[in-house]
Amino acid sequence: MHISEASNISGSVSEFILLGFPCRREIQILLCVMFSLVYLLTLLGNAAIICAVWSSRKLHTPMYTLLANFSFLEMCYINTTVPNMLRNFLSETKTISFTACFLQFYFFFSMGITETFLLPLMAFDRYLAICRPLHYPTIMSSRLCMNLVGLCWVTAFLCYPVPIYFITQLPFCGPNIIDHFVCDPGPLLALSCIPAPGIELSCSILSSLIIFITFFFILWSYTLVLRAVLRVPSAAGRRKAFSTCGSHLAVVSLFYGTIMMMYISPTSGNPAGIQKIVTLLYSSVTPLVNPLIYSLRNKDMKTALRKIQIFIKTGQSKQKLMSGPRS
Repeated sequence: MHISEASNISGSVSEFILLGFPCRREIQILLCVMFSLVYLLTLLGNAAIICAVWSSRKLHTPMYTLLANFSFLEMCYINTTVPNMLRNFLSETKTISFTACFLQFYFFFSMGITETFLLPLMAFDRYLAICRPLHYPTIMSSRLCMNLVGLCWVTAFLCYPVPIYFITQLPFCGPNIIDHFVCDPGPLLALSCIPAPGIELSCSILSSLIIFITFFFILWSYTLVLRAVLRVPSAAGRRKAFSTCGSHLAVVSLFYGTIMMMYISPTSGNPAGIQKIVTLLYSSVTPLVNPLIYSLRNKDMKTALRKIQIFIKTGQSKQKLMSGPRS
């Protein structure tokens, strides 16, 4: 495959080349098929959770409202990376325009920050439900829950416009090859014609603050939850509480473990291959396994999903009867 370095008349880069996963054509096609399957399963799994929460009155509670919003976020999150990655698998040039690259950067980071805000909110909800059960219905009302969710989305989308604006003002005079499958700050800053330690430091501080503040808030919430659970006299009550929190802790561990490796220092010198694998884990694998983690460990969710399955099968049976041979 021939890769050219595209520049405009002024000598600055007008498009970037996302190398993705350079390998033989046959393997590229195989990866395209595999990630297409992951993409479809992620959309279906998270859509199933949203439908289950929407259709079951029993699940019209703050806990499941947060879970439905989280599933919607995961559907949006995977759409910031995977469609373009699939296109690149089948493309010879693998180019992305300057504007499209920074738009992907913005939405990719905004969705990721929204997730770092939603996860602490879900932890706080579990803290109130387990540690303050009598006050929980009055504190965490449906209205407050939706307001907090909206605040998470709005705040997250306001975090990175300024740093991204300053990165776009840097001179990119070539080369324009990004050894990644997504427009990420580390590879982008490395392509700048002049060093930008101030921008790099500001991005690092902002990422570190968001990651560590939200992570320690989650730790604090679950420390209080664990202390409360250990005081529960019945073994059945403890098992139920651990089951409810265990799925959330699994998601938190998978997500935070990977982003801490990547964004505490955007140009920390991680090999390109490691960066791709780690980014793939939190941007594609995590949205895929989240529906499995939440549905397999939650009795109410499994019941709601079975009802949807029965409803779909019943609808298909009726359709077959209606479309059958008529005398």
